Amino acid sequence: MTTDISTETSTGADGADGAARAWRSWHEHRTATVSAPYGPLSLVGTHWLADHPGGRLPGVPGLWREDGDGVVLSAADGDGLTADGRPLTGEIRLAADSGPFEASRIAAGEHRLVVLRREGLWAVRDVDPGSAARHAFRGIEATAYDPEWELPGLFRPYEESRTVLVENADGRERGLGLGGELVFGVDGTEHTLQVAVEEDGTLWAVFADTTSGKDSFRFRFLRPPAPAGDGTVTVDFNRALLPPCAFADHFICPFPPPGNTLPIAVPAGERTVAG
Repeated sequence: MTTDISTETSTGADGADGAARAWRSWHEHRTATVSAPYGPLSLVGTHWLADHPGGRLPGVPGLWREDGDGVVLSAADGDGLTADGRPLTGEIRLAADSGPFEASRIAAGEHRLVVLRREGLWAVRDVDPGSAARHAFRGIEATAYDPEWELPGLFRPYEESRTVLVENADGRERGLGLGGELVFGVDGTEHTLQVAVEEDGTLWAVFADTTSGKDSFRFRFLRPPAPAGDGTVTVDFNRALLPPCAFADHFICPFPPPGNTLPIAVPAGERTVAG
């Protein structure tokens, strides 16, 4: 495999072995994170408040309503809710939770109730460490590290950020912000992916390839590091990720934007959730 972007540097046996060990460590960490009590396998519901004007959410105690830039939760004695670890009765005003699921302010027993805001709409996520998906989990099927899929690339930023409407896993269309293109070569052919730029400068691509929906999940994520000053960046498909919606149906992952379905097979990285 060759690339048009730059000259590849051959890696000695020690370097290849080290990269393979680093990949195995990454894969083990990913598996542990996904299967943690409040990992993505534990999400059992995402309830949009606009769909429940009466404030009652399926299987979720309390009364929930939007109130401008926040959500107001009303709890009765029998609801069994806690806020910041203390029993909750009466009303509390909540902002969107920005941390991991286990850090959410509201709990009902072992469940965590996570406030979410997307494009001005409010929702409550129900996270249950006793979920059927978590108990049925047998691992992530992934291809072992292959140095030929660690490619040199080039990031080309757009002059202005763009937003495109893409379908999400819940069937709704939402805006996906894009900051530029990631260019790389495979077997002498140049390919591009549209990418978002995160706050820390790292990149995020939602992509599919000819294995998608067959030998791998219908799409995957790629998170390259922040590019160097000249735009060069490593494109490592060994660390292609399954999106959260591969683990639970209640995530609202965006589908690949137009142009992000590669006309080649990418037999690297995470493939599917093990059955």
